Amino acid sequence: MPNIQTSLREEISRLARKELRREVDPLRKLVASYRSTIAQLRQRISALEKRAKAGSKDGKRPAEDAAAEDDGPQLRFSAKGFATLRKKLGLTASEMGALLGVSSLTIYNWEHGKTRPRASQLPAIASARSLGKKEARARLEATASGAPAKAARGRRASAT
Repeated sequence: MPNIQTSLREEISRLARKELRREVDPLRKLVASYRSTIAQLRQRISALEKRAKAGSKDGKRPAEDAAAEDDGPQLRFSAKGFATLRKKLGLTASEMGALLGVSSLTIYNWEHGKTRPRASQLPAIASARSLGKKEARARLEATASGAPAKAARGRRASAT
């Protein structure tokens, strides 16, 4: 008859191996999939590097090609810079919105980084950067003189 201590020790070892296998097998599968993904990424990187070298033989770098394709000036937008611009001009969010042709909520979202202006709105923002306080007020008054026509249109629609 086998010794109980030996039998117990063997049973505990068997159960421990079984538990370890159950825990480790999914990890092995993940590691294998990660290795294959890494290998694919390395192949893509080497292919891209070869293409970049082939492109650089022309005398142009790939970044220069992208810059050459874009014919317009590069306009950048910064939420912090936009908020500073509005404060520098001494305008409220609704006044700045009227100046740029957007709502005051849009101005708020731009300043707080919740949204970004569309590409079509960037030139208007860029032109506002070159304005002074007096010129901004003058443009605002000019746009405000056109506002009653819009309001009258809205009143007619609601009256009918």
